[in-house]
Amino acid sequence: MNWLVQHKLGTPLSPELSINLYSCQFCYLMLLLFKTYQTLSVMFIGVVTGEMFRNMQNSEIIRKMTEEFDEDSGDYPLTMAGPQWKKFKSSFCEFIGVLVRQCQYSIIYDEYMMDTVISLLTGLSDSQVRAFRHTSTLAGQYLCCFVNLNFVLISPNTQEGEVSKAAIKRKASDVKELQENQDEIENMMNAIFKGVFVHRYRDAIAEIRAICIEEIGVWMKMYSDAFLNDSYLKYVGWTMHDKQGEVRLKCLTALQGLYHNRELNAKLELFTSRFKDRIVSMTLDKEYDVAVQAIKLLTLVLHSSDEVLTAEDCESVYHLVYSAHRPVAVAAGEFLFKKLFSHRDPEDDSMPKRRGRQSVNANLIKTAVFFFLESELHEHAAYLVDSMWDCAAEILKDWECMISLLLDEPLPGEEALTDRQETALIEIMLCTIRQAAECHPPVGRGTGKRVRPDATRIGQPLKTDPWFHTLPYSVDAEKVTNLLQLPQFFDLEIYTTGRLEKHLDSLLRQIREIVEKHTDTDVLEACSKTYHALCNEEFTIFNRVDIARSQLLDEQVDKFNRLLEDFLQEGEDPDEDDAYQVLSTLKRITAFHNAHDLSKWDLFTSNYKLLNTGIENGDMPEQIVIHALQCTHYVILWSLAKVSEGTSKKEDMLTLRKQMRAFCLMCQRYLTSVNTAVKEQAFTILCDLLLIFSHQIISGGREALEPLVYTPEASLQSDLLNFILDHVFIDQDEDSNNGQQDDEASKIEALHKRRNLLAAYCKLIIYNVVEMNTGADIFKQYMRYYNDYGDIIKETMSKTRQIDKIQCAKTLILSLQQLFNEMLSDLGPSFDRSSSAFCGIKELARRFSLTFGLDQLKTREAIAMLHKDGIEFAFKEPNPQGEGHPPLNLAFLDILSEFSSKLMRQDKRTVHMYLERFMTFQMALQREDCWLPLISYRNSLQAGGDDDTMSVVSGISSRGSSVRSKKAKPATGKRKLPEEESSSSSTEVWMNREQSMQTPIMMPSPHLTSTIMREPKRLRPEESYMGVYTMTPDQQQQHTHPQTPQPQHHQTPMDYNRRGTGLMEDDEEPIVEDVMMSSEGRIEDLNEGMDFDTMDIDLVISLYPHLLTEKFII
Repeated sequence: MNWLVQHKLGTPLSPELSINLYSCQFCYLMLLLFKTYQTLSVMFIGVVTGEMFRNMQNSEIIRKMTEEFDEDSGDYPLTMAGPQWKKFKSSFCEFIGVLVRQCQYSIIYDEYMMDTVISLLTGLSDSQVRAFRHTSTLAGQYLCCFVNLNFVLISPNTQEGEVSKAAIKRKASDVKELQENQDEIENMMNAIFKGVFVHRYRDAIAEIRAICIEEIGVWMKMYSDAFLNDSYLKYVGWTMHDKQGEVRLKCLTALQGLYHNRELNAKLELFTSRFKDRIVSMTLDKEYDVAVQAIKLLTLVLHSSDEVLTAEDCESVYHLVYSAHRPVAVAAGEFLFKKLFSHRDPEDDSMPKRRGRQSVNANLIKTAVFFFLESELHEHAAYLVDSMWDCAAEILKDWECMISLLLDEPLPGEEALTDRQETALIEIMLCTIRQAAECHPPVGRGTGKRVRPDATRIGQPLKTDPWFHTLPYSVDAEKVTNLLQLPQFFDLEIYTTGRLEKHLDSLLRQIREIVEKHTDTDVLEACSKTYHALCNEEFTIFNRVDIARSQLLDEQVDKFNRLLEDFLQEGEDPDEDDAYQVLSTLKRITAFHNAHDLSKWDLFTSNYKLLNTGIENGDMPEQIVIHALQCTHYVILWSLAKVSEGTSKKEDMLTLRKQMRAFCLMCQRYLTSVNTAVKEQAFTILCDLLLIFSHQIISGGREALEPLVYTPEASLQSDLLNFILDHVFIDQDEDSNNGQQDDEASKIEALHKRRNLLAAYCKLIIYNVVEMNTGADIFKQYMRYYNDYGDIIKETMSKTRQIDKIQCAKTLILSLQQLFNEMLSDLGPSFDRSSSAFCGIKELARRFSLTFGLDQLKTREAIAMLHKDGIEFAFKEPNPQGEGHPPLNLAFLDILSEFSSKLMRQDKRTVHMYLERFMTFQMALQREDCWLPLISYRNSLQAGGDDDTMSVVSGISSRGSSVRSKKAKPATGKRKLPEEESSSSSTEVWMNREQSMQTPIMMPSPHLTSTIMREPKRLRPEESYMGVYTMTPDQQQQHTHPQTPQPQHHQTPMDYNRRGTGLMEDDEEPIVEDVMMSSEGRIEDLNEGMDFDTMDIDLVISLYPHLLTEKFII
């Protein structure tokens, strides 16, 4: 080894070394080649001995390694987990680099060493064994890369550190020699390209395809003269259509390295024109990482030339600034900034810096306003600001320029902003100030880095000029709503430290005028929030603001009481002007009561009197009732907050208890109102109050609030349920509001409202405020309204199962029974079992069955109780025509059979014996079509005696699988609630635990080494789960009779590593890991999925259906 180092460094060799140079080179070559074979064999989990190396050809070595490879394990170093294999890939690639560097001067050109290695890698890359293909492809691509890299590094243009003169002289001769062998290097690379890449870039394994694309990108970037042409670029373009996001991502990153170098743009013109449309379409890729890189690639394309992308191409990227996924939005914001905001006149840089309307940013801010208006997404300025915050913060923070555009007169020849543009500019200014102060993305946008916060809260605008008090927009509701929110983000101490008390008085005076002038809810709530921000006891301005607030509220409450008294005395024919005055004043009080405690004005008495009059007369205006309900609701909540502090008197708690119960009864009465909006308001408030004053109010050490606990009566529960059935589970056409605007946005808004109503009621079920069996009317709508409410109903079923598995199962079967009874009333007892109604019930039962999962031990008692209730229901109604005819509900057994697969094998026998208690001897002999449900249900209970391996070992095997899975994959991080103890008080006669026989303890199932089904262990009859059903002694004796053994069933083992159709198929190749997947993994794939959070409708996107792509889902 030392002679080679000396030879590389240019050190003169001794005569002895010179004489033996060529013989030593040959010996070293053979040793190095043998070590290379051994290293590759370790990668392939095979053994290459010295005898094999000397006496066998490459094809024979590969055949030998294939025969010795353990295909059942499915593991090889590149895919194995653990600390010892963590850096194995990088170490292997480093070995390839060392091999090339050691051979770079002479051995690499001897036409033996590299040819032999390339031949071996080419042969292995064509193997049907995944491990061989994967490893040889990686080795071949890196070998080509390092050969190319060494050629580039020792080229004349390469600069290195300090070296000796002898080394420099030697290096010059090496460069000349290497240049002479350039053709040989290109031949090696072409051999690897044609022997490995051309075949493996279409491999069935995504990881192999990704390696090929990643490395060819490196080749084209480092050796552009040989590889950067359309003959090689076409492979990257084709692979951009790959099914796997990992491969598409490698294509984009490879292209970014090329487009980043402007010197290479000329060679990319044809490729850009051919595949530009595909790159643009990838901005809407379902994989967020791919979409981000596609947008960044288009930004590089735009940077190279403005003429490549058309206006349509740019517009397809522009709207992504409103994406709910922040990395996508930020990338689109950079593209937008590059296209519209980065072009400045050279004269602007040479001129002195100007401020205000004459600053350089003025036109850029106008451009942002124009873009915001043209995008027609007027409610999402916060999304636009957040998207451009990282790249255009200097423009977005130029608030002085924005204020100047609003206040100053336009310059000569400049057009003034229109009213619509001023509104947009004010909204953008509000969003930029909020972004700088709160330092987080807008609601609904996540999965991105946190916005970089400013050092302090925004105070500069107030310090420089009290501009807020001079904006002439007190009449425009939309503008004043946004302006009123600005003081919430300012440094309010500036009023004291800057001696600006007169400006504070001016601000309070303007807010007072706005409150007295406006009746819009948004404006009044903005005023209320501004007062709340100013009324902070930590500020020295608190006393001044508190006095102004009290004076304003005193006037409004006195005015309301005076107007209300006159309004109620008018009787059944109130004056419209008086009604408007009452409503306006009530709106102002309600808006302030949301953020301020108005308990000292005793608003409950006046509002309750108003609501009671509305019930008695029935002609109260809708909006007055709605705001009176809301105001009274705030009164109750503020009183509860005061009582919860522990400083109130006992009389206050009794008063609150009385007022709360009276108000709940009032809301219940309004549930029968003729006005839909009033009923929805009453329902929402009732659900909130029932949840707040439920038994959970005493949790957390608040036992003193126990007198406030309120349990709804049966009549109230019934009214709430009827409201849900009448106003939520309706068709879209029924909710068109009598011919009003029925566009897509209004439909989505109406659906969002109904989802909120359903969610409010489902929370009552989940928190055990109403009886769980009331959920049957909700669960039975699961299939019919799956698209609208499926996620909410499924989450409700999951939570109720966590509370009480048995009661949840009884609720599910009750919902099926209700649907069955409804079908009987519509079709009659002689209905056709192939009808759509009956098939729909069966499909719903199948969906319910899937929600129980695969772990049968956890749901054992629940499934048994479900079958019990189902059997009793099926035989509940005898046939009026006599015993020779089937019971009226016998067809329900066909529905119940959907749950038979969830029974454990020993439980199937017990359920079958319980079924026989209801059967007569004649029933068992019947074979007519009308008795088919009974026959099929009995067969479902008797089938699977030997095949149902999972029925016996599901619980134990799942635990065994969990042990294996802990080693193979990290924890999912899902929080699981503790198991609830099932109450047996209601079924203590039927479920006798003292007489039950426990399931025998079984050892955890071993690791499977084959897919052949083994014969399950037979349980003795006395080991069956007898604690669920109570049976007569005769039935127990009958149960102990020996069963006739059933034939064994075996499954032919499957070879998941061989593909009869070849390796070039589009579908991904099955791998050994799929066979070895643990039972927990299969549960996650097959289960209907009960561990998830309820989805919310994304109003940011849902209001605009043309943006409903997969990437906008939050």
